[in-house]
Amino acid sequence: MRLNKFLSNSGIASRRKCDTLIKEGKVSVNGKVVTEMGVSINERRDKIIVEGKEVKLPSSFVYVKLNKPKGYACTANDEKGRKTIYQLVKCEERLFSVGRLDYDTEGLILLTNDGDFANKIMHPSYNIEKEYRVNVEGEIKESELAVLRAGVVVDGERMPEAKVKWLGYESGVTKLSVVIDEGQNRQIRRMFEAIGRSIKLLKRVRIGEVRLGGLKRGDYRDLTESELNSLVRGR
Repeated sequence: MRLNKFLSNSGIASRRKCDTLIKEGKVSVNGKVVTEMGVSINERRDKIIVEGKEVKLPSSFVYVKLNKPKGYACTANDEKGRKTIYQLVKCEERLFSVGRLDYDTEGLILLTNDGDFANKIMHPSYNIEKEYRVNVEGEIKESELAVLRAGVVVDGERMPEAKVKWLGYESGVTKLSVVIDEGQNRQIRRMFEAIGRSIKLLKRVRIGEVRLGGLKRGDYRDLTESELNSLVRGR
């Protein structure tokens, strides 16, 4: 197996980022630092060290969906000492999240130990849709929704187009469905900040054909075979 594929499959990073780690001399094979590209290894016998830690392929692949509550970070070790999603999911395998949700955002997030799968799901070229429920303070005008749909300009950069659907207005709050397929950092929050609107609730309810469904906050379960196949087909 190619070394960069091994590292990616082990959940270290995308293959491109793994190539960077190799070039920077942060990877060793059987005690020898490797810096050239295209090196092949025996993934079961060779000892691979990345930045001082041994890396191994998982014994089996795990695919989990979690209803992330607000107030949880998506990092394994949060530098601010906050609660993390990994405290919610009990698994013998080392899992990592497929993308992230902000600390104050809740809803559907996938976790796995299949690095190749995760990197492909996150790659923007596969255009896998993510749907959010967004509650916004005040009554939004149709002209504002049109700006969001066309791609609002943030800090001189036009954000990707979004599918925005009005769901209702109640007690001073507008309820919307927002669908994006790129997922830039804090994209939805930045979109609404750009039109001067404050988000009261941001919740992801769908990734591709995988829906949050009736999963309670903080609960998780393995993806069904049909859910997993729908994501694989989407790639």
